[in-house]
Amino acid sequence: MTFISLQKISRHYVVGEETVHALEDVSLQMEKGEWLAVIGQSGSGKSTLMNLLGCLDTPTGGSYFLNGKDVSKMQDDELADIRNREIGFIFQNFQLLPRETALANVELPLIYRGLRSKERRRRALQALERVQLADRIHHKPTELSGGQRQRVAIARALVTEPSLLLADEPTGNLDTATGEDIFRLFEELHRLGHTLVLVTHEPKLAARCPRAIRLLDGRVCADGLGSQVAFMEVSSAVEEERR
Repeated sequence: MTFISLQKISRHYVVGEETVHALEDVSLQMEKGEWLAVIGQSGSGKSTLMNLLGCLDTPTGGSYFLNGKDVSKMQDDELADIRNREIGFIFQNFQLLPRETALANVELPLIYRGLRSKERRRRALQALERVQLADRIHHKPTELSGGQRQRVAIARALVTEPSLLLADEPTGNLDTATGEDIFRLFEELHRLGHTLVLVTHEPKLAARCPRAIRLLDGRVCADGLGSQVAFMEVSSAVEEERR
């Protein structure tokens, strides 16, 4: 069974008297265990696609099946349940609670699951060990480096054992060396069988992903090997789409 299936997805927004076509006629298939990079210039539709894949938004038209479920027709409470059970989010700015420890931040999604304190702690500790932060569990975000904060965010995404990991510019706020460490962690997660979608504007990162799609004006204009799509000129991508 195809793990992710987008069929002719569109997302339009009304801004004043104007209709913005953020996504138009986007179709995409992903199998379980794939690693996909989404690349494009600012305004190309990357964030909108991320929000739709993460069930933070619903399409104007088309269908979206995630793990066999038609999430494009779900109501808000159903979408919230899918997010909690199926999806792990990793953001550029970490989105950690500043007054809570690393352990408490990682436990947070499990509170929404209704797990008891002992089980939450066990699973959070296990997740922090996976990202090599077992010695920082009682540190608050302000006491951690940027790379460590991103590792906490990754542990929080992993703790619910999601079907899909969505990473939005996860190295964007990190220096080059730290960003490389985080990217290697994603490589390890992929080797372990996780399904990953990495949204980035950096061709060098997209090129290291097995597969990439390029968005242009809300449409997929290229889909193929990351090393090929990442450095494709926009003019070439347009020609590819026309074919």
